[in-house]
Amino acid sequence: MRTERESCRTTTTAVEPAVVGMRKLGVTIAAPCFNEEPALRYLRKRLRTAKQVLGKNYEVHLILVDDGSTDSTWRTMVELFRDEPNCTLLQHPTNLGVAATILTGIRKAETEIVCSIDCDCTYDPCELGKLVPMLTSGVDLVTGSPYHPLGRVLGVPRWRLALSKTASSLYRRVLRHKLYTYTSCFRVYRRSAILSLDLRENGFTGIAELIGKLDLQGFTIVECPTSLEARVQGASKMKIGRVLVGHLYLLSRLLAARAKKLFDDRPTETEPVKSEE
Repeated sequence: MRTERESCRTTTTAVEPAVVGMRKLGVTIAAPCFNEEPALRYLRKRLRTAKQVLGKNYEVHLILVDDGSTDSTWRTMVELFRDEPNCTLLQHPTNLGVAATILTGIRKAETEIVCSIDCDCTYDPCELGKLVPMLTSGVDLVTGSPYHPLGRVLGVPRWRLALSKTASSLYRRVLRHKLYTYTSCFRVYRRSAILSLDLRENGFTGIAELIGKLDLQGFTIVECPTSLEARVQGASKMKIGRVLVGHLYLLSRLLAARAKKLFDDRPTETEPVKSEE
């Protein structure tokens, strides 16, 4: 197990074949953590189960990133995970936001397949066993989708559902991909596709920006029905007013970018060539 303060370098990783000799395909699970000390023991339990599920077909690595917590998250994280195999612990000196923290995990990963999960396990990490195989050739992101007709939501506060579903309905109107869920952190990424993006949003809005930028650049996104449940430990860090304003601002930027792209890609009219008599 390695621990270090955040000083990640951005590198690219070549696409791995399904099997290298007898070695399993590598998969990294990245978990952003901000003031999540109460949730860490439960996280360790669920991650160990998820590693057993995925370990049948993949070589699983873990990256946990403390996003400048002000409680004892870092100390507890080291205590609980220091002996965990294939586990890297990182720490942001200051709080950067959930999207920035996921990007830290993606950049630090040494595998082409990188999964992001919520530290509170409101999405069961074991469901990655369904998402990871969907990252087939030509697919760049698989997102968990509790709002899919085959997904489900259990015990989640109504304000969170209203915010997420409203945001998703607006993103459907702006983007090429017509997904049921755009705001879920529960995803499987093709690392090389994410490293090519120019991202500006660091917080919760950045989760939607990742999909928006992939969509605008022509990458392929699919969704998998999942279950979203209420927190077992800790409290949500989302500030509803700030996130709502952030989504509206992001939507305006994505709409402008798509309009510009459509304008730039339009066929140009040329005058017919006159024949000489």
